[in-house]
Amino acid sequence: MNEPIFIFYYIVAGLGVGFLAGLVGIGGGGMAVPIFAFLFSIQAVADAEVVHLALGTSMASMIITTLGSMRAHYKKKNVDSTMAIKMLGGILVGTFCATFVASYLQGVYLAGFFSVFMLYVAYKMFRSTEHEYNPNPHGVIGNITTGSVIGSISALVSISGAGLIIPYLIKQNYEVKRAIGTSAAIGFPIALSGSLGYMINGWENTNWDNLVLGYIYLPAMISFSISSFLTTSLGVRCADLFPSKILKKIVGILCVLLSFKMLLQVLN
Repeated sequence: MNEPIFIFYYIVAGLGVGFLAGLVGIGGGGMAVPIFAFLFSIQAVADAEVVHLALGTSMASMIITTLGSMRAHYKKKNVDSTMAIKMLGGILVGTFCATFVASYLQGVYLAGFFSVFMLYVAYKMFRSTEHEYNPNPHGVIGNITTGSVIGSISALVSISGAGLIIPYLIKQNYEVKRAIGTSAAIGFPIALSGSLGYMINGWENTNWDNLVLGYIYLPAMISFSISSFLTTSLGVRCADLFPSKILKKIVGILCVLLSFKMLLQVLN
């Protein structure tokens, strides 16, 4: 399984996904999962473990990038610490518990859920919406409950939750920059909790000879996360060259392609 050529593939994939994540303003988890699933399938990984390993490795790969994003937004004072703390309890519990559910589901069902979710994100990107003032924002219980739902979905599709948290915060009357910064602060704990869950629930799959820790393939995680971290800032700078409407369409097209790619990969 540990063939050197695949390290090169993971580095190239990380460079591309990091750039796209910075360009379109969403985490690279949704893009990384189908790539990992494809590469693992040609690396002699058992079919029953491909999707789980792809989800766990993708989640672990987000730790470094989400940490960097969280620190950057905190320095710019774009983080509402109070809201982050309110949502954090529900998000951590939801994320961790969902990894238990994922470990018992067959790969084809997880791939199906991932594909449907990507299509939903694509729909949101192509749909033009105007946010109006919400006279009845959620209280503490509503924030915790919403956090647990977002955490659960994030774990099942291996994302940092930004695509769900940002729209939610905007509906809670947050300005966009404040919503993005607060979402970044929450993304790091999601990555940590999800990675821990996939490691524990996949512990029987651990193979030290192949550097597999639970449902996390360490060589892929390390090479991918470092390379993606290097190009994310470049993508952010290039984003200024494109109107937001065009970027949203790019995200939508990517989500449709990734949705069908993931489903076809598992079905085949």
